[in-house]
Amino acid sequence: MLRTLLLISSNSLRQSSRQSPWKLRNIPQQQIRWQSSRQNDEEVRKRIRSTLYYVTAAGVLTVGLSYAAVPLYRMFCQAYSYGGTTSSADDGSKVEKMQRIKDRPIKIKFNADLGAAMRWNFKPQQVEIIVSPGETALAFYTAKNPTNQPVIGISTYNVIPFEAGQYFNKIQCFCFEEQQLNPHEEVDMPVFFYIDPEFCEDPKMELVDEITLSYTFFESKEGLNLQMPSYANRH
Repeated sequence: MLRTLLLISSNSLRQSSRQSPWKLRNIPQQQIRWQSSRQNDEEVRKRIRSTLYYVTAAGVLTVGLSYAAVPLYRMFCQAYSYGGTTSSADDGSKVEKMQRIKDRPIKIKFNADLGAAMRWNFKPQQVEIIVSPGETALAFYTAKNPTNQPVIGISTYNVIPFEAGQYFNKIQCFCFEEQQLNPHEEVDMPVFFYIDPEFCEDPKMELVDEITLSYTFFESKEGLNLQMPSYANRH
């Protein structure tokens, strides 16, 4: 009987010795799998956060550029006479030495527009004039405040065709400057300009014999962004 008990105990010990190492080996493996899964979850969360940051930054940048697009485009146009904006002539010696090209007359037409909220009357004094490249010319616009209150206006300008803007040089004008008119006051606004003689050397201008100069007046109010670029001169 005792021998039988000893044999049973011995077998039980052998079985326990076989199972214990397996269990001991599997406990750290489970921990490793759990830690690995936890690390993967943390990496996924970090990637999601990074993606959200990038998307948010892109959205802010897009909104900022949309608000800045108009003034930036205006500054670009003023700097390079693109989109029909005219150049500013600040080199007096060039004007004095210009050679007039008499056999290339150009018809300059004048146009006047008003912003939706502008209460002035605004019009050119002349419908058109004929000038030659290299010749200075003077034109006038008339503005009147028909209301019983002072009104401050500010204007922008361009020329058509757009490609001619780089050759249309203004020596004096009233653009980008606030003009206050008292009730029922009327003023004449001069535009002193010339067409650069290089106009005749540009193949794109070969068939252009008519240019329209257009001004638009807006009522100057808080928040209206029509600031003069730093490189343009006030006249």
